[in-house]
Amino acid sequence: MANHKSSIKRIRQANAKRLHNRYYAKTARNAMRVLRATEDQNEAREMFPKVCSMLDKLAKKHVIHKNKAGNLKSKLAKHVNALAK
Repeated sequence: MANHKSSIKRIRQANAKRLHNRYYAKTARNAMRVLRATEDQNEAREMFPKVCSMLDKLAKKHVIHKNKAGNLKSKLAKHVNALAK
């Protein structure tokens, strides 16, 4: 266990931030799962910008890497465009 006041506070802050990051990462994963499961093109086109925004916010806050966000958005865009055919 930490003995210094600053390290105790740092542990407390890290735990709070971890829970915050987990919540938003899980929410984004669920949104992606719903988008991938969608078969309706209009519904998918409506959801896509919202999911992209979630991923961009996660990348901006360093919850996920910016390249990972880009890769995920690319795959989702391919899925949405494939529904048009």
